[in-house]
Amino acid sequence: MGLEHLSLSATPSGVVARSAVIGERKAASFGAFYEIHLSAGWQVERFRIETAGGARLSLSQDGPGRWTADDGTNRADLDGCIDIDLAGTPFTNTLPIRRLDGQLTTPTELRMLYVPFDTFEPLVDAQRYTELSPHLYRYEAMDGTFAADLPVDEDGLVIDYPTLFRRV
Repeated sequence: MGLEHLSLSATPSGVVARSAVIGERKAASFGAFYEIHLSAGWQVERFRIETAGGARLSLSQDGPGRWTADDGTNRADLDGCIDIDLAGTPFTNTLPIRRLDGQLTTPTELRMLYVPFDTFEPLVDAQRYTELSPHLYRYEAMDGTFAADLPVDEDGLVIDYPTLFRRV
């Protein structure tokens, strides 16, 4: 379970999401701050995440699915990942829903840049999204370990992530 305070701001070039999130996963507590810069089409341009304990990760896309660390290191291991999935927040499930608006009526497999909150070491995660109705999407881990139906509001923002988050 967790609690998040999310702020979305429109910019001339897109949207910036800023958040503080706290919670517990696998019996370990976490606290983190993140900032995600999105294009007008909801494609991640860059993101930064930092724990209350000082661990940090910052990556940017220098082309669709090509990630670079702050020190200029190309992260070829993450090639092909357009969207990100931060483990401690339902907001990042909104990103492929908004970016692929209207294109998820058939099951769509995506390579996600997944950041677990216990290690902060990004990795590739295969996920599937399917629009069940205009305000309901199914998320499935491609390894078959998890699936959830995610209701969204009129702006496409996830409002309930069963067993983890619910908007209040």
